[in-house]
This record gives sequence, structure tokens and C-alpha cells, in this order.
Amino acid sequence: MNVSTLHPAEVRNMIRKKEITGPTAGMASGFTQANLAILHKDLAFEFLLFCQRNPKPCPVLDVTEPGSPTPGLVAPEADLRTDIPKYRIYQKGELVEETSDILNYWNNDMVAFLLGCSFTFEHALMNNHIGIRHIELNRNVPMYKTNIPCVKAGRFEGPMVVSMRPIPEKDVVRAVQVTSRFPAVHGAPIHIGHPEFIGIEDLANPDFGDSVPIQQGEVPVFWACGVTPQAIAMHVKPDLMITHAPGHMFVTDIRDEQFGVL
Repeated sequence: MNVSTLHPAEVRNMIRKKEITGPTAGMASGFTQANLAILHKDLAFEFLLFCQRNPKPCPVLDVTEPGSPTPGLVAPEADLRTDIPKYRIYQKGELVEETSDILNYWNNDMVAFLLGCSFTFEHALMNNHIGIRHIELNRNVPMYKTNIPCVKAGRFEGPMVVSMRPIPEKDVVRAVQVTSRFPAVHGAPIHIGHPEFIGIEDLANPDFGDSVPIQQGEVPVFWACGVTPQAIAMHVKPDLMITHAPGHMFVTDIRDEQFGVL
């Protein structure tokens, strides 16, 4: 089955039935994918403020009503408790469980945030004949904690996480041009080359996801990443924070072009 040609509702249905359990890169090609962060409502305003102050790593696509698992703006028939292949449960900053649904954790005090994901602009890069190494190798995108601090909001503070894609030197300018058209899903890169300048010591050992080889004539290019809330959870240690597992995204009904700018 070619999952790249499936409609988002078909992908979500397969995820709900546990027929898809792995990373979602390349699935429902042309439709926007999203990161997930769920908090109790007493922290929701502070987290929304954090996202507003840090739009590169945390661009908000939708926020649910307290107690509702339905993202009405981007997928009104979906259920955020079951429609992501793998979730992570953080308690007081510690990762305590990975699970295929969060039905046992959900309650009427919860607010879910969907944040833009760089998987969205990968389709545009491929349309410009720029290959995506982790898709080619059927791996998860490599992600790294950096020394770049996010802007503090209330109790939320910590380091930015970035995703990395090797880009041929001749295509770097084009990659910047293409991705800058998608500010709602991280936009242009925040750093090009020299990973040590942003606190990354070893590209072969990402903090999240899988490593990918960088070939001769290629440059590591770094984009702000929606896994940043997971690094924030480890830093801030709220009683409970639920996120997607890195690379296991929520597939929305919104086409990528709706988040693009001319």
C-alpha cells in the first residue's frame, strides 16, 4: 500500500486500528502534519504564551477546548486520544511511558495543542528535486537539543530543539527559499552548517529520532522543531505532559498550501 497517496482520514483510521504504528513522514503527502502537546488547563495559558513568544519551534495550528479531544479547526472528525501512532507520557519531567493511545490518561481538565511540523515542507522540497534523506532511508528525522534558549513564558523555559536534513551545497539557497514559504510550520532554517555553533557535538547521535549520513558535498541544515515542548517538559517538570513520540505525528485535513505564503 502506498501510504503517501492516502487521505488523512484513511491514515488516521489505520492508526486508530493500530495498522500504522511507526513514524508518519511521507504519509498523506500534501497534507499538513502536526506535533502534539497536552497539558492540564491550569498551565494552558502559560503554554500558549510560550508558543506565542517562540513561533519558530512552536507554531500553533489548533488548540482544543478543555476536555475535548477534537481539533475542530484542522480535523473535526479526528480524536487526539487515538489518532497518533505513538504518544509519550511525561510526569514531573520524566518520560514514564510510550503508548499507542491515551484513553486511560485523558480527562475533562486537559487542553491539547497542535503545533506545525517540518514534515509539511518536505513535500515542497521534494517537488523542487531536493531529496529528504530520512524518507529515502525509511528512518525518523534526526533531532537535537541546542544551546539556543527559548523565550521564557511563566513557568515554561528551556532549550530549542532542531531537526536536521543534509542538503547538497548547490541546493541550500533553494531549500531556504522553499521552506521560508511555510512560516506556520517552522519556516526557514535557523542554522546552516557548523553544528557545534548551536551546541550539537555529534550529528551521529541525535537526542531524538534516527541518525542519517551526510554525504560529500552536502551541508547539515537545521530547522526549529516541534519536539521542543518535550525538551521543555524535561526542563520545567509539570506534573503531567502528553506529547507525540518524535516523528509520530498527527495528520490533519489541511493541505500544505493553506499554510504557504507567496
